[in-house]
Amino acid sequence: MLAVLSPGQGSQKPGFLSPWLTLPGTAARLRWWSALAGVDLLHLGTEADADEIKDTARTQPLLVAAALLAGEHLPLHDVGLVAGHSVGELAASALAGVLPAEAAITLAGVRGREMAAACALEPTGMSAVLGGDADTVVAAIEQHGLYPANRNGAGQIVAAGAVDALAKFGEEPPAGSRVRPLAVAGAFHTPYMAPAEQALGAVAGGVTVADPARILLSNRDGAAVAHGREMLQRLVRQVTAPVRWDLVMRTLRDLGVTGIVELPPAGTLAGLVKRELKGDNAPEIVTLNTPDDLPAARDLIARHGVTPSLEPAPLFRVAVATGAGVFRPAEGLAEGDDVRAGQVIGHVATRQGPVEIAAHAAGVLVEWLAHDDDPVAPGRPVARIGGHQE
Repeated sequence: MLAVLSPGQGSQKPGFLSPWLTLPGTAARLRWWSALAGVDLLHLGTEADADEIKDTARTQPLLVAAALLAGEHLPLHDVGLVAGHSVGELAASALAGVLPAEAAITLAGVRGREMAAACALEPTGMSAVLGGDADTVVAAIEQHGLYPANRNGAGQIVAAGAVDALAKFGEEPPAGSRVRPLAVAGAFHTPYMAPAEQALGAVAGGVTVADPARILLSNRDGAAVAHGREMLQRLVRQVTAPVRWDLVMRTLRDLGVTGIVELPPAGTLAGLVKRELKGDNAPEIVTLNTPDDLPAARDLIARHGVTPSLEPAPLFRVAVATGAGVFRPAEGLAEGDDVRAGQVIGHVATRQGPVEIAAHAAGVLVEWLAHDDDPVAPGRPVARIGGHQE
């Protein structure tokens, strides 16, 4: 399986969009998206210095624009899975077909402006905690009145909250770890961003969405989200909720992802994946930073993605687990049975109770991919439902 990943804030570099202007239509596209985002994306991606593109209000729409520009030059119909880190989820949602590109850019502009405004309300910040036992680190963060805003895996957790609490936390790092302050405007992905979440939700309520055309993983819990409206709600909620990139990478491993393309500005997520998915689980990775990298990215997609065909072929939809627990198929439902759209085909028994799994389209239950009493992780395929495309 081939996954396309979209990076988040902090991955930007001065001038990183300049090489893309050699492709026809790129400058015009950036001007159009600039009108939607309320910032000059053409200037920010080519001429602005590091300080200018560090501004949250500018960075967020710039990163979404970069990912979408590159995505337009990839054979996305062969891509089985997409995910994004933090604001990168907006780009991933557009690439999955949930949002129109224009809506993703507009929401990124609102998100950036409102998060920047929330940062100005009181002095907050973020610090990276490198190393140490994850549970111990999270406990220490919470003991200092801080929040674990990002859990990025590979021994990296980000603490966020009041500046004075962060300073004290840095003086008393958890055992086996070191704390490094981050040059950010405030405590992203914490309750300090509540005004921004409210403002983004007010705009998002008017966006028309569609269900994803490919597997779309959520930062909240690493789960595959099957409904567009649910994904939009998650995008809004994510402004104050922690980024669980560790769980996204766990799902990449559980789904057997063998190839990854990271969209520009690429490198950050590739580094996390390389440190987390090692050995037999190590996928082949292409970091797509300039148009010169497109041939390698297309080759990777051709080798690890879906193989297109001009002949009539089975059209399958995969139902996936939406939580971690034990899978229970619906009683009396067997391979070969017809299922209706919305029909409950099973559930995951979790500590919080059963979580239903429904078929998102009518068809035939072709194959169980998980069986009764199998342990499942969020995003794991449990059934294949299919028909035929004409």
